[in-house]
Amino acid sequence: MFIISLTYTATLDVLDGHLADHRAWLDQGIADGWLLLAGPREPRTGGILLAQGTRADIQEKAATDPFVVHGAASFELIEFRAGKAADISLASLLA
Repeated sequence: MFIISLTYTATLDVLDGHLADHRAWLDQGIADGWLLLAGPREPRTGGILLAQGTRADIQEKAATDPFVVHGAASFELIEFRAGKAADISLASLLA
């Protein structure tokens, strides 16, 4: 599993110009099954995504994020092996 840690490198005005494409990219990642969770950091300095797949696949996919493509964000991949999980639904995380 991977955490994709996005760090914004452009102003929020620039990021907002790519937000619709970024959200469509997130939606496609979820539909394709490799992206599990995504959301902005607070304060809004970047984003955190939880992904599954191989390092090479996730690296390739993260590089296609419109924020990254347009130079508005950079990303770091953090690989981890989940050893524990709470017995909750994913929907409860979105509340």
